[in-house]
Amino acid sequence: MISAFIFAIHFLFAIIIFTKKWQEDSLSAAFLNIALIAILFAVGWSLTGILAKILLEPEGFGLFFDRDTFSLSLLTVIEFFFYKFYYKESVTEDGKETQ
Repeated sequence: MISAFIFAIHFLFAIIIFTKKWQEDSLSAAFLNIALIAILFAVGWSLTGILAKILLEPEGFGLFFDRDTFSLSLLTVIEFFFYKFYYKESVTEDGKETQ
C-alpha cells in the first residue's frame, strides 16, 4: 500500500511538472522534463534498491514496509531535495521572478 502511494505521488508530480512546463515553455520542454523524471526514477530506484539490499533483509521493517518500500521511500526523499533545487524559481521579496 505504501508503494502504491509513492507511485501515485510520482505520477501526480510528473503531471504537475508536465503542465507547468507546457504552459511556461513548450510541449517539447514538457516531454523532456517527463523523460528526466522517468530516467531519474528508474536509475535512482536501482541504486537505492542496491543500498537497501545491503542494509536490510527482504522482510524489511514489517509487513507493509519491506525492502522495496524502503528503497522507494529513500528515493522519494532524495528526489524531493533534488527536485526542490532543480525546479526552484528565484523569487524576490516582492514576489516577482528574477532572471
